Amino acid sequence: MNKMGKGFASDNNSGVHPLIMQSLISANQGHEVGYGEDSITKQAVAEFKKKFGEDTGVFFVFNGTGANVIALSCLVNSYHSVICSDIAHIYVDECGAPEKQTGSKLIIVKNKNGKIEPEEIEKKLSGFGVQHHSQPGVISISQVTELGTVYTVEEIRAITDLAHSYGLYVHMDGARLANAAVALNLPFKTFTRDAGIDVLSFGGTKNGMMMGEAVLFFQSDLIKNVKYIRKQTTQLFSKMRFISAQFLAYFENDLWKKNAENSNKMAKLLEKELAHLKGIKIAYPVESNGVFAIIPKSIIPELQEKSFFYVWDENTSTVRWMPSFDTKEEDIHNFVKIIKESLKSKV
Repeated sequence: MNKMGKGFASDNNSGVHPLIMQSLISANQGHEVGYGEDSITKQAVAEFKKKFGEDTGVFFVFNGTGANVIALSCLVNSYHSVICSDIAHIYVDECGAPEKQTGSKLIIVKNKNGKIEPEEIEKKLSGFGVQHHSQPGVISISQVTELGTVYTVEEIRAITDLAHSYGLYVHMDGARLANAAVALNLPFKTFTRDAGIDVLSFGGTKNGMMMGEAVLFFQSDLIKNVKYIRKQTTQLFSKMRFISAQFLAYFENDLWKKNAENSNKMAKLLEKELAHLKGIKIAYPVESNGVFAIIPKSIIPELQEKSFFYVWDENTSTVRWMPSFDTKEEDIHNFVKIIKESLKSKV
């Protein structure tokens, strides 16, 4: 068996938190009604409603792409467009699934440190009522962004106010929402629903869960067709209790927060250790658990052999290092030691 040690390629590469694994074992007792009618799923839905409001629509799915596809499918028709960042996950990393499944067009806005700004978004808001043009329908933002930066409440509100003034919805891809909550030191609801977000893809896989996400709807008129769209997009899990049970453990005693605090803290430690190394330049502000650095191309192959990671931009030699919920300080120090050795031998 090929057992990969701790690395910094992605927080997807970590295992499952022991308490979440235990929740799966506990859920594996006897028989329960399928397709979300089980007692465990009802408990998990209730937990989400406590955090986001009693009228929140909660729908569990297998993965993040499925969550985003379902969220957008409930907001647009095929003649609509979705405005997003030029590095958004829905644009770069989902193999065209949002466009294929919704039939709508993705319109990109150039990012600034991962974020899109109202002034640039508004330039894309044109062609309303013109039958030859895709009609703007949704603005989609990522929190945390693809560059590890975090939108403030004020920045989110500026985008949602703009969107709503034009009659558009706003979707948030929250694959790393826990890391954002820790960075902002705010409850989830404050920078999502209360800031004007209409639909949220709520992720947990990158923060200690095995699988499963939730799609949250904050307007009752958007909920009526979700269950049919979820089924059509093959995201309806028959044994749903095994997704739901994970969220119960995730929320119990704020496990989500403890996990995200650790991964964020380890990213800041890595940034600190690298800050004064000659030949290493931190590319973007480290605000969550992602560290992006510009490093000499000559050391990348050797480093990847010792601790695998991804090259974010080959042209600029920018790499991405991501601590996880189970990363320890010694992991950071060992990795920095490897980097120092490579710099001495190759540069």
